[in-house]
Amino acid sequence: MSNQTSATAVVVGVGPGTGAALARRFAASYRIALLARNAAYLRELGDELRANGANVLEVPTDIGVADQVAAAFTAIRSRLGDPDLLLYNAGSGTWGTITEVTPEQYEAAWRVNAFGAFLCAKEVAPAMIAKGRGVMLFTGATAGVKAGPRSISFGPAKFAMRGLAQSLARDLGPKGIHVAWINIDGGIDIPRVRERYPQLNPEDLLKPEAIAETYWHLAHQDRSAWSMELELRPFKEKF
Repeated sequence: MSNQTSATAVVVGVGPGTGAALARRFAASYRIALLARNAAYLRELGDELRANGANVLEVPTDIGVADQVAAAFTAIRSRLGDPDLLLYNAGSGTWGTITEVTPEQYEAAWRVNAFGAFLCAKEVAPAMIAKGRGVMLFTGATAGVKAGPRSISFGPAKFAMRGLAQSLARDLGPKGIHVAWINIDGGIDIPRVRERYPQLNPEDLLKPEAIAETYWHLAHQDRSAWSMELELRPFKEKF
């Protein structure tokens, strides 16, 4: 691709929705590393991106396991160089109330949403600080602003991610590193959401490609007018 730069972007949490849309958008201009647990899907998406001229590294990783995260970023630095952009899109949790969710499920949600975000930020921060520039974007959710009765595991995990992003922004912003947290406030137009809510129309859902375009804008904002938190929702969403 003629417009590709020498910079490296890392997309963490790559599935067939927002993660894939972020990978496609940023692979057009960056060397890109893809992290997720599903190795088969990573290969499929990586092959698609390479067919379009991208420089791609797939790194199957359980983002909640510190040793795997460390190994993944060692591979990224070896193959693609120090990351210039971290797009942290990993997020999952078990829905239920305090009487339904187990301690193991609560910890799993925390590991994916909060602990994994901390591990990845810790991996990329030193080189960004040394360069005096960099971008970290974290995918949040409505539950990170107001946790519902069945968000007993997911809500606290997203609150923790939001707190991490706020602290990072205050620490790293003066050092030239843009940190932002994006509240995805609404359903995303992916197959499993369509299957679960067949009554929804396309206009009721956020399009992954539109989300990715907003992340692109955030990643390239002028440093005189950075956004720290941003909400995205369909125009029909109640809030």
